[in-house]
Amino acid sequence: MTPALEAVACCAPLAAPTLTDDEAEATAELFKTLGDPARVRIVNMLATSDEPVCVCELIEPLGLAQPTVSHHLRKLLDAGLVEREQRGKWAYFSLKRDAVEKLAAVADLKGACC
Repeated sequence: MTPALEAVACCAPLAAPTLTDDEAEATAELFKTLGDPARVRIVNMLATSDEPVCVCELIEPLGLAQPTVSHHLRKLLDAGLVEREQRGKWAYFSLKRDAVEKLAAVADLKGACC
């Protein structure tokens, strides 16, 4: 499992009484993945879409070349935040709901946890 996938699987809420070194590292990897504005915008576009989004539909709104968009999508995929579906020559992406729920729990500074 990659460090980012481990982050989704085993990170702890930031409001936890203590974090182990492994939990802190896994959580940092997850936030590192989201540390790029293009990736945050991709997550936003996927979150506001009712159905999977074709990579071709992300190029113009992001103002990035197709290989760059694919690179960012690969990072999000490796982090376990999105899932990919191949339809012919195009790839369609959507958010993984369980990963998004875990991310929300990690970022919950009020202490509500999973």
